[in-house]
Amino acid sequence: MFKVAMGLMSAGALFASFPAFAHGQEISNDLDKCGASSKGPAVLVDVRGFAAPTGNVRVQSYPATKSAWLAKGAWLNRIDTVVRPSDGGMRFCVPVPEPGRYAIAVRHDRNGNGKTDISRDGGGFSNNPSISIFNLGKPSVQKAAVNVGPGVTRLTIKLQYM
Repeated sequence: MFKVAMGLMSAGALFASFPAFAHGQEISNDLDKCGASSKGPAVLVDVRGFAAPTGNVRVQSYPATKSAWLAKGAWLNRIDTVVRPSDGGMRFCVPVPEPGRYAIAVRHDRNGNGKTDISRDGGGFSNNPSISIFNLGKPSVQKAAVNVGPGVTRLTIKLQYM
């Protein structure tokens, strides 16, 4: 229990690492781009485990490089939307420029105030790496990186809260 509590206490670093002002492209959540007729490349992200059906959710894609991962202004695409979970989750289509290695970060701003509320907000990453006090809530890019092919790559991200 202590290990889990300590890991979740460090979640503040996870949420604080999301850039407030970045220079990537803000896009809408167009699920048709990940549909049966889509050619990709794209990542279809199922986000699960919303603690409440309130607030906003942000999904950001990054190149899977040590220098770009969670760095301010280094994200590629960002989707910001109101939380409207269905069956406990939401689905997002995140196009990427070309096949390669990418990482996805998700933040749930439960009260929609645009600030990090460590005791309330949640977050997660592609491959669902654990977060702890030892990595300050920022898993290595190697743990979060996924290979995206020319089509649609599917993944599930489980949100973590304090």
